[in-house]
Amino acid sequence: MRLPDATLPAPDRDARAHGERVVAALRAAIAAAGGFLPFARWMDIALHAPGLGYYAAGAQKFGEAGDFVTAPEMTPLFAQSLAPDVGAILAASGAHEIVEWGAGSGRFAADLLAALDRNGTRVARYAIVETSPALRERQRERLAHDRRVTWLDAPPREVSGAIVMNEVLDAIAPAVVARTNDTWQERGVVVRDGGFAWAARPLAERALEAAAAARFPPLIDYASEINLAAEALVAQCAASLVDGAMLIVDYGFVRAEYYHPQRGEGTLMAHYRHRATTDVFVWPGLADITAHVDFSAVAEAAERGGLHVAGFTSQAAYLLNAGILDRLLDAGEPGTATFIRESAALQKLTSPAEMGELFKVIALARTGDIAWRGFAMGDRSHTL
Repeated sequence: MRLPDATLPAPDRDARAHGERVVAALRAAIAAAGGFLPFARWMDIALHAPGLGYYAAGAQKFGEAGDFVTAPEMTPLFAQSLAPDVGAILAASGAHEIVEWGAGSGRFAADLLAALDRNGTRVARYAIVETSPALRERQRERLAHDRRVTWLDAPPREVSGAIVMNEVLDAIAPAVVARTNDTWQERGVVVRDGGFAWAARPLAERALEAAAAARFPPLIDYASEINLAAEALVAQCAASLVDGAMLIVDYGFVRAEYYHPQRGEGTLMAHYRHRATTDVFVWPGLADITAHVDFSAVAEAAERGGLHVAGFTSQAAYLLNAGILDRLLDAGEPGTATFIRESAALQKLTSPAEMGELFKVIALARTGDIAWRGFAMGDRSHTL
């Protein structure tokens, strides 16, 4: 492993030793694949290999001691602001079930359940689909006292109620496709000069080529991510939803912005100790790796599963519509330490220079007549 960027802090001895084990597993996978490993497979191993991958091992992920801070970790105002729409989903569907995919530390679940309880919304079951044993254990520590919370080893076949995802799709490994001189290529990873490096080979998967041909800007050399796996997950969740709606929060763009001609090398990033780098090969197993979400593809996948887009907007617009300012006033008196802390978190969540514009919220519904608050103004569904 190397230090590719002087602004990144160096891992400690134990972390470096763990990283070397992940590197060895990746090298073995590349060798077994004949010297070239598709990037999606490389990223999947780096993030999810049992006992080794970033999300599968036990290192701190969230908060000041981790690598990034998600909205629920910043403030309970986030979950409190989503609670009215989650309650509206349950009311319109006549159901009392919530399914959360990728529950992180469990903070969002705890805050959402507390807010729903205060609002008088009945929740009979809160199921969490979590693939990371380390994160599942952390969730149990936070939520074990609440008997409504259960953990699922497999995706549910049927859901009646609400499905929620916060920063889930960005962590699903995408394929990286390139068009060079009118030739389609798949990018992958090789071992070169003692480290990992990009390489390319002819693209053999017709579904990837068809998706890239439909999405890439014409006539120019171009490379970007195509995340058929994320789209498949959305379609699977949509098909399982008997009544109710899905609410997804993540960072990304509509297709026209995602595949803009000036964004010709995609959106892949690595995150380590609250710093971001475009070098996704930095310290495998120790750094998070993400790609932005194509929300147009999300909408299309949901529609294939029989859902309709009920709303789409920026995180800032959604939270302000949903009453986050009222929640702030409930947090404490102006000038108190609590009020100042929550005000700072609200600023990060809603500022266009922070998370307010890059993050989006999309609602995908089977049930009609849901009394949405978050899309009251500034709905951008027409841009999808």
